[in-house]
Formats: sequence, C-alpha cells, structure tokens
Amino acid sequence: MSFDGKYLSGIGVLAAVVESGSFVRAGEALGLTQPGVSRAIARLEERIGVRLLDRTTRSVSLTAEGRKLHEAVMPLLGEVDEAVNLASGSAAIVRGRLRVNSDPFFSRLMLAPHIGRFLEKYPEVSLELITREQLGDMVSDGFDIAIRFGEPTASSLIAKKLLETRIMTVASPGYIRKKGRPSHPEEIPQHVSIDFRNPNTGQPFDWEFRRGKKVIEVKKNARLLLSDVDSMLNACLAGVGIAQIMAIDVQKYIDQGRLVDLFPDWPDERFPLYALYPSRHLPAAKLRAFMDFLAEMLPVKF
Repeated sequence: MSFDGKYLSGIGVLAAVVESGSFVRAGEALGLTQPGVSRAIARLEERIGVRLLDRTTRSVSLTAEGRKLHEAVMPLLGEVDEAVNLASGSAAIVRGRLRVNSDPFFSRLMLAPHIGRFLEKYPEVSLELITREQLGDMVSDGFDIAIRFGEPTASSLIAKKLLETRIMTVASPGYIRKKGRPSHPEEIPQHVSIDFRNPNTGQPFDWEFRRGKKVIEVKKNARLLLSDVDSMLNACLAGVGIAQIMAIDVQKYIDQGRLVDLFPDWPDERFPLYALYPSRHLPAAKLRAFMDFLAEMLPVKF
C-alpha cells in the first residue's frame, strides 16, 4: 500500500477522539465541527476497510482493529511531533500534557511531595499523575512514562533503572518483647510474619536474605496478607508480626526506635525502581525534563 497523506490526517483525528473520549471534544481540540470529525473517521475507516470505533449516544470506544491501529501509530505520531519541533529549533521547549503512570507507593512517598518543583520549573507543562497497582498497557492508555518497582517483564518498552533500595526485615520493640528476636533468618518460620501481595502475580512475595554471594530463602508463618504498604507498615508498628519493607519507607521508624532492623548483617537484598517509556528515539522535551527531574530527586541507592 503506497503512502497517502490523507491517512495521516485521519489518524490524527482518530487519536484526538480516543484521547478526548468524544467527537465533540476532539472537534474542539482540532478546530473542526462534530460532523467534520465524524466524516474524517468515516473516510479513514473506508480507506482501511475496517470499522475503527464503536459509537453509542453516550460513548465512543475502539474496536479490536481500531485498538491495534491506535497502539501501532501513537508512538509514531509522537515522534512526528517531536521531529517537527527539532526541525523548527524548538526541541528545548518543555510544554504540553505529560501523563505519568506511577506505582501508588512511589507516588505517595517520593513523587507527590516534590512534584511542585517540577511544575514550577516548567510552567507550560500540565501533569496527569495516575496511580495504578499494575502497569497495564502504556501505549493504548496514552501514558508517556511509567514508574514501577521490581524488575520489568520483557517487552518493547525502554527501561531505565532509577534507584535500588534495600529490603529490610523489621519488627516493633513490642513484638520483640512478646515473641523474642530471631538471631538468624532461618528462625523466621518460628515467628509470625506479615505477607505482602505481589501486584503482578497476586501471590505473596518470597523472602530472601543476601550477604555477598550467599542467598537464603526462608518459609514464613504468615497469617496476614496485605496489598497496601501503609497497612503493612502500620500492622508491623502495632506488633502484629515481622515484615519485609523497603528501606526508603522504613528507615525513619528505625531511627526513631519504633522498628528494629532484625538482620543488619544481611544487607544485600535489594529492590529496583524503573522508569518505563515507549521509545528512546526522539523522546519529547517534556519527557526528557521529567527524567532529569527524577534523576536529581532520587538517590542511586538507599
């Protein structure tokens, strides 16, 4: 199939409809009437030979074929936009809407308290910060970047490690007074543990202890499974049991004496934080600026 410039125009209208959620709002964004938007979509569907959108009086949604097309062309449209900026010499202008898909824990603990600095530095950027337990489909959901704990699964996304944090095994002084303090990780099964659910698998995280090249996997006696970090931390502070928590969230409680690091001589179990984005080719200025902001804000290790 030879290239037809009308395809690009129609795909641009399709992208506006998907992003705005309606023909009317897409028309407002593009300077078109609602019938004009409808005609553009109809012409695109006729040229391609498949229906791209399901329309009702209340909603517009992509068909399976429309979703495939949208997922394939959205990164390309972004690159076209950035290429035009480069050609016009405006690549350094940081502006536009930036959609960020963030791990809820990271958003609460580290991003939200500092995001005002980013918005103040780049007044032409509007930020949409969406917290999700699971990554989902970045491209079809229209995200520019995602921030996730844990090693990323194999995909076409570009992954950049932002930091590593130590996994600490902790208990409250009250728990230790009642149940005693384990002297070695292998004693963990004799104690009450608090499990945390892996959002990707739905199963509890395994507990490992590392010291140099030595690795110990232990079984747990867990009677409580949680999916929220704050709930797990509060249960541990209340003396319910022993928990494994990232150091970036728990160090202050150890400094205050409210929690005890049970195994400081096993310090090498770590958990990474990654930034994920669709393409390293011609990244938008707003994305480069946000990545620089993260690099300045975060330590390499904690």
